Amino acid sequence: MGKNNVQVHDEESIQNVGPSNIKIMYQRFGDPTLPPVFLIMGAGAQMINWPEGFCLELAGRGLHPIRFDNRDAGLSTHFFDAPVPDFQAIQSGDFSTVTYTLSDMAADTVGLMDALGYDSVHLVGASMGGMIAQTIAIEFPHRVRSLTSIMSTTGNNSVGQPDYSVLANLGSPPYHDRQAYISWQIKSRKAIGSPRYPLDEKATAQIAGLAWDRDHDPLGMLRQAAAVIKSGDRTEQLHSVEIPTLVIHGENDKMIDVSGGRATAAAIPNAELVTFEGMGHDLPKQLWSEFAIRIVNLIHRVESLK
Repeated sequence: MGKNNVQVHDEESIQNVGPSNIKIMYQRFGDPTLPPVFLIMGAGAQMINWPEGFCLELAGRGLHPIRFDNRDAGLSTHFFDAPVPDFQAIQSGDFSTVTYTLSDMAADTVGLMDALGYDSVHLVGASMGGMIAQTIAIEFPHRVRSLTSIMSTTGNNSVGQPDYSVLANLGSPPYHDRQAYISWQIKSRKAIGSPRYPLDEKATAQIAGLAWDRDHDPLGMLRQAAAVIKSGDRTEQLHSVEIPTLVIHGENDKMIDVSGGRATAAAIPNAELVTFEGMGHDLPKQLWSEFAIRIVNLIHRVESLK
C-alpha cells in the first residue's frame, strides 16, 4: 500500500498489443473502478520515470492512474533489428532509417486501452509522451476523455526548441557502465531540471539504477527521437481537437522551451495553459500536489458531464 493506503499493483505485461502486436509492461495504482488515467512518458524514459509519489497523488484524489513503458523503453518490446537512425539524413528529409512514427506509438496506447477493456481514458503525457497523447487526441478522439500535455510541444520547429548549449555539455549517456550511467543521469537532470527546486540526488540515483537494471538499450531513445522528427508539425490538426485540455509547462525548461507549451495551448481550442516559474524539464516533487489538483479538477469536470 502507498500513500493513504492506496494500492500499488504489481507490474504486469500484456502481449500482442495494438496493430504492431507488441508487448507492453504496465502498472496500476488505486481503485480500478475509478476514472482511468494513462500516463505516457517521454523519449528514453520508462514508466518508472513517472514518480510513484505523483501516481499516488492522483490515485489518492479519486483517479486510477496506469503508467506503462512505451515501445523501445523499459520492459516493453524493443525494435532491436531496426536500422540505426541516421539523423543527418533524417534532418534532410530522408526517413529510410526511421522505423516508426508517433502515430504508431499512439496506436500502441490505444491497443493497451483495448487490452485492458477501456473504451476511453484520460491521457496525461510528458515531453514526447505529450506528443503521443496529442496524436491520440487527433487520430482517435473518441478514445480520449481529457488531455493533459506536460512540457511538450506541437512539432512546429519554430517553437519548443531546446537550449542546445546545455545539451552539448552533457554528451551522450554512457551505456557501458551502470555507475557512470547513474552519474550522467544526475548531471543531466541538474542541467535541464528545475532551478527553483533542488534535485533529490538520492532519489534520482535510485530511479536511474532501476532504469539501468530494467533496460539500457542505447538505440531505443534514438529510434523514438527519429519518430518524433518524422511525425512533423501537428499544429493544424490540433486546431480540430475538441477534447478538454490542460497544458502544463515550466518557464525554465531547457529541453523543450516554454514556447512549445504556449503553442500547444494556442492550437487546441479552449485549452487551459498553466506555466510554472522556476520549473524546468522535470516533475519536481514540490509541484506534484499542484499538478495532481489541476489534472483532477479537469478530469472530474469532464466526468461530471457524462
